Amino acid sequence: MHARTDGFTSLAVLLGAGCSALGWRYADPLIGLVIMAVIVLVLRGTAREIWHRLMDAVDPALVDEAEHALSHVEGVRAVGAVRMRWLGHSLRAETSVVVDPDLTVVQAHAVAVAAEHALLHAVERLACATVHVDHAPQAAAPDPHAALAHHFAPAVSSG
Repeated sequence: MHARTDGFTSLAVLLGAGCSALGWRYADPLIGLVIMAVIVLVLRGTAREIWHRLMDAVDPALVDEAEHALSHVEGVRAVGAVRMRWLGHSLRAETSVVVDPDLTVVQAHAVAVAAEHALLHAVERLACATVHVDHAPQAAAPDPHAALAHHFAPAVSSG
């Protein structure tokens, strides 16, 4: 985008110089105003993109691509929240996948690796992904995340 804008700006300068050489005295200031408007538009778009990156915003279409890719990995029963963030010019992702509770640790790890591999192929600029494996709930099995629940409970003020 920036290279294209630079090319069009250079062409505008040549056009202005040519028109000035032919005697049109308003060509130079008019071309200058056009170039200024282009610079302001490019600056606006760049500032917006930088602000979104500073706020860890990622295009929702990328998250959709990631969820779609994960849902097609063999052994994945469900996909948890996919979180992505920019680190420089590359993306990092975190997610959880639900697998069959009868899988061994080795088999569940293989599903996680396959899920990470699918993400790396599906999302351009993804540098790495952390995939947490959860097993599908069973009626008799306790919630493995129960020990963490008190860390996420809303604080109650005393007084």
